[in-house]
Amino acid sequence: MVHQITVIGSGFGALSCVRELRRRDAQAEITLIAPREELHYLPGIIWIPSGLRSREQLIVPLANFFTRMRVKHMAGEVTGVREGGRRVDSTVGEVRNDALVIASGGRFIRKLPGIEHAITPCEGIAAAEKIRDRLKAMTGGTIAIGFAGNPNEPSAVRGGPMFEFLFCIDEQLRREGRRDKFDLVFFNPAKEPGNRLGPKAVGHLLDEMARRGIRTHLGHKLQRFELDKVVTEGGELAADLILFMPGMTGNLWFDRTDLARSPGGLLQADAQCRVEGSQHVYVVGDSGSFPGPDWMPKQAHMADLQAAAAAENLLDGLNGRTPVATFKVELICIIDAIDHGTVVFRNERRQMILPSSRLFHWVKRGFEGAYLRKYR
Repeated sequence: MVHQITVIGSGFGALSCVRELRRRDAQAEITLIAPREELHYLPGIIWIPSGLRSREQLIVPLANFFTRMRVKHMAGEVTGVREGGRRVDSTVGEVRNDALVIASGGRFIRKLPGIEHAITPCEGIAAAEKIRDRLKAMTGGTIAIGFAGNPNEPSAVRGGPMFEFLFCIDEQLRREGRRDKFDLVFFNPAKEPGNRLGPKAVGHLLDEMARRGIRTHLGHKLQRFELDKVVTEGGELAADLILFMPGMTGNLWFDRTDLARSPGGLLQADAQCRVEGSQHVYVVGDSGSFPGPDWMPKQAHMADLQAAAAAENLLDGLNGRTPVATFKVELICIIDAIDHGTVVFRNERRQMILPSSRLFHWVKRGFEGAYLRKYR
C-alpha cells in the first residue's frame, strides 16, 4: 500500500523528516506545504551584521532536493487541519493524507507594548539585514540586547542567538575601532539568563560580558519598549538600538484545529512525537511541546532528533506496528563571536563548557557547510 504523507514546513525539522521518511519508505507519496521552496539557514544570520554572511549564502533553493526526494511541494500557507489531521486546508487547496507531520515552527509573542521599536533577529534574514544597516548608520550610542520567555511555557524560548548577537556586535565594533563610542547592555527578566545552558555556562557568559565591558540589567520584569528606551520594573534603559527575542507560542492556524495544545499554545506531544489524542499526527521542532527536562532546547539539533523519531513512528503506525521510538534530549551549541566560539553541551547526565577558541568558530562554519550540502 502506498502511503500519503503530508509534511508542513520547510525548516530543519521538516526537511530532516522528509529525508528520514524517504530513507525508510521508497514508495510513500510525500507532499510538503510551505510558502517557499527554500531553506533559510537562520543560525548564520548572526554573521550578517559584520558582513561575514550575506542573504545569498544563507538561502538554499530546495527544488533539487525535492526532486531527489520525490516530494510534491505546494507553495502556500496552511490555514487549518480537520478530520483529526486527515485533511489539511491551505491557501492553495486542501490535502488529504494518511499521516501528517507538523514542523511549521513557532511564532514569537509580540504582545509587549512598543515591541515595534525592537528588532527580533530570528524573524528572518531581513531582520539581520536591518541590524546591519542600523549599525552601519550609527556613530555611537547605546545598544540594548535581550530576550524573554513564554510565561506559560518556560521551555518556549530561544535565547542562544541573542548571546551571539551580543558578542558578535561587540567584536565587530572593536574590529571597526568604534567600540569606545558604544555602550552595550544586556537585559533579561531572569536573574540568571540562559540557565537552560547550565549553571557553568551562565557564569561563563556573565563573566564574558563583564570582561568585555557589557552592562547587565537582570531580574526585572519587562513593561514596555519606547522609541529610545527599554522600560522594566527595575528602571529604564536608554537605547538607540533595541534587539529583543520574545518567547514563543504556536502558529495562529493551530487555533483552527482540534489538536491538543500545551499551556503555552504549542502542540502537546508525547515521547514518540505524536500529538496527544490524535492518530498518525506528529509534531517536530518549535511547533511542539515535548515531555522532558525543563532545559530542553529549541534548536535545529533537537528538531533533527525529533524528526528521526517521528518518521520512524509514523511509518510503524501506518504499517500496523506500535510506535516506540523516542528521541534523546541534548543541547549542543557554539556561542560564536565572529572569529572564536565557546562550546556548550548538556544532556541528562552531564554539562560541559569548553573555553573560547578560534577552532570552534571554524567548526561552526564547517558544520554549516556540511549541513547545507545535504539540501543543495
